[in-house]
Amino acid sequence: MNASLTGAGRERDLAELAAGNVVDVLVVGLGVTGAGVALDAASRGLSVVAVDANDLAHGTSRWSSKLVHGGLRYLAHGQVGIAYESAVERHVLLTRTAPHLTRPLPMLLAATGYTTGWQDRAAAVGLRAGDLLRTCAGTSRRTLPGTRRLGAAEASAMAPALRPAGLRGAQLSWDGQLCDDARLVVGLARAAAARSARILPRCRATELHRDGATIEDTRTGARLHVTARVVINAAGVWASSLTPHVRLRPSRGTHIVLSAARLGGLWTGLTIPVPGQFTRYVFALPQTDGLVYAGLTDEAVDGPVPDVPEPADADVAFLLDVLNSVLDQPLRPTDVLGAFAGLRPLLADADARTADLSRRHAVIDDPDGIISVVGGKLTTYRRMAEDAVDTAVRRRRLAAGACRTRRLPLPGAASRAQLARVPAPRRLVQRYGTEAVDVLAEAPADLRQPIGPDIPVTGAELLWAARHELALTVDDLLDRRTRIGLVPAHREAALPVARDVLALAADGTANPTGAPA
Repeated sequence: MNASLTGAGRERDLAELAAGNVVDVLVVGLGVTGAGVALDAASRGLSVVAVDANDLAHGTSRWSSKLVHGGLRYLAHGQVGIAYESAVERHVLLTRTAPHLTRPLPMLLAATGYTTGWQDRAAAVGLRAGDLLRTCAGTSRRTLPGTRRLGAAEASAMAPALRPAGLRGAQLSWDGQLCDDARLVVGLARAAAARSARILPRCRATELHRDGATIEDTRTGARLHVTARVVINAAGVWASSLTPHVRLRPSRGTHIVLSAARLGGLWTGLTIPVPGQFTRYVFALPQTDGLVYAGLTDEAVDGPVPDVPEPADADVAFLLDVLNSVLDQPLRPTDVLGAFAGLRPLLADADARTADLSRRHAVIDDPDGIISVVGGKLTTYRRMAEDAVDTAVRRRRLAAGACRTRRLPLPGAASRAQLARVPAPRRLVQRYGTEAVDVLAEAPADLRQPIGPDIPVTGAELLWAARHELALTVDDLLDRRTRIGLVPAHREAALPVARDVLALAADGTANPTGAPA
């Protein structure tokens, strides 16, 4: 099956739709939920069109913590069902659908002068309950080891940046981490396209109807009507702008980007309690590119939903304050290399703080005939998509099989043993799996090197994105297919290479002159 997404394919699909072809399912939104719905429906044999006003993973799905959570936070709020669902979906991602995009991440929860003995004991009980969830979900200790207590010396050895004064030890647990949330969305979209779904970013749905929608190609201004047997609204925080029957209360989550070297070469995640709050934490999460993402905040957002949320100065200051409560060498604002913010599409409850709102999802079949899937979180996207398609099949009496996505690998996926044998650099295998060999093979030699001394991304990755992942602009390349843009200085340095790679992809002949030697 051809899992490539190309500009020529996009134009062909639009031309066929303009001819009046009727499809089974029209999906609005190409974040992780919408891409998951497209794959679920297409894998059941349904004809699918999936549209988005912007690029793949343009919204909330690229602004997450890049964690595949096991549900500990939900246990603390008594939401056992959501916690178990998270643990099951984490298992599916780690072991079946995307082993190449995920990895086990050690997480250190230190006992410091800011925590009391009873808080430390309560946290240990919660982590043990997480171990039980892991076992019930079928995840073995070989995949995610169990929790254990460390003494102060061992905790300091694992995370030298921790302040030794007042350090009484730590709990070491494990969770799942994505190499990149946006790459998960791209993988889902490509897997759906391989099963004949039409994936159409930059096509805005301006009017939704029971039998389809009016679509505007934002690149050309052309408009057409897509006729569909069912419309599934998976537009995330924008879902309520497409139907009056969805009520959401967006919450802003902000992260800051730091150098791992500034944190003593941090390689294990840090879980840091917010002083004075029992069940709220800030995470410092090491990435595979020498960076650390630290977050996150939870602030209600009122008014119109922006296309790209901006981190607030107060959010950045809050994160630095919490981090500095456990660090030996305090971070300064000048240590912040970048910052990003995303909006969670939480189900509305006028009487609750956003931090207390449930992360459950809902599938709404409204009186206008539109099916919306809202709420939820990144880890459980597959279950959300399954529930939405199940509802569509049942309510619209579509001829379709049962859900198959629990065992459907994404492009490049393989067992961890097989991935270890792929003859390509480990960093590429962690992002492209078995396709890492093809990423290098397609690129001229001068594009196979890192773009810069602090930028491990290669020109080969940009070229692959332009040829196979429907990256049509410099922003697509730097801000979503790769995450170079999270550090503005890195983005500026990579701009000439990105421009030249787009030119190379367009003509397919000459090497880009601005590429690194």
